[in-house]
This record gives sequence, structure tokens and C-alpha cells, in this order.
Amino acid sequence: MAVLPIRIMGDPVLHAPASPVAEITDDIRSLVADMFETMDAAPGVGIAAPQVGVGLRIFTYSYEDDEGAPWRGVVINPELWIRPLEPGYPDPDEESEGCLSFPGERFPLRRSDAALLTGVDLDGEPVRIEVTGWRARILQHEFDHLDGVLYIDRLDEEDSRVVAKIARKRKWGKPGAAWMPGVDDIEA
Repeated sequence: MAVLPIRIMGDPVLHAPASPVAEITDDIRSLVADMFETMDAAPGVGIAAPQVGVGLRIFTYSYEDDEGAPWRGVVINPELWIRPLEPGYPDPDEESEGCLSFPGERFPLRRSDAALLTGVDLDGEPVRIEVTGWRARILQHEFDHLDGVLYIDRLDEEDSRVVAKIARKRKWGKPGAAWMPGVDDIEA
């Protein structure tokens, strides 16, 4: 297993729809092991293959709820269904999220409170995940990556201007920008 560089906004692989996985091979298993290693080193609650430069429909997730219950896995070729959003503006204290591909920042974003995700695992076995709350947010966030969407693409106009200023200041928004967990001093 290896920790991989995490692509930063502006890299083309992050802004294009990922391709389905045709076959689960040893290369795919190795990629998933590296994704878990990278996600844990960052640290993050999820990472999608495009974030490590691979345009395939795969993501890993890991989250511990308030009671300490672990929730960890991988989904290949996922499909996602969500409950319609509640109207209104996001609560900055309760609905802020961050992203390893725009490290060090958090912005409020309204997400659906319930999600149903299906796909397959590394053994090709069906996966069905029906969750609410933060787990639903994580699934939506990672699924967006597979469609070439970063959470910052969904922000309101005011926060989008702040994102643009941060990206200019840090010289992000260009192909090839990446950071290495455990090496680069970036607060994810």
C-alpha cells in the first residue's frame, strides 16, 4: 500500500465524469488499498479515485459516529438516490463541509439528509447503503467527485468568490496541482 498525492481543484481529472470499472482486477484492488491508505493519512472521511488521479467510479469512506461506531467501506460503480433538499440556507455550524481537493477550508452547503447508494464491493458483491445525516452527506460528496463535481462548485455566489480568491492566492486551479498527505503542510 502507498499514500498517493491528492489532486487539487483545477486538475482535469477532478472536473470530468469518471468511467465505470469494467472488471475488478488486482490493479483495482491495489488502487483501493492505496486509496484507504491515502484517506487515512490525509485524514479524511472519504476519497474518490479521481482525487488520486484515476478517472474511475470508485470511492472509499470511513466515519465514526458520535457513539464511536465505525463505518468503513468501498463502493465501485455506485448509483445514488437522495431525498429532496429541505428549502433554505445551510447552517454554517451544522452543514459545513471540506474536501481533500480544496484542503484547509470549509464552507456551508445544503445536502439531502437521506441517501440510498448501490454498487458493488471489491468482491463484486452488491452493496446497498441507506443512511441519513453525516453519512448521507459523505456519500453525496464522494459521489459528486465521480461526476466531476467538487463541493465548491455547489456553493452560493458569495462563497464562490471567496473560493476563487483562495485558489488564486494558493496558485490552485491549474492542472497538476496536488499535495501529499504526511509530507506537505496543508491543513485538510
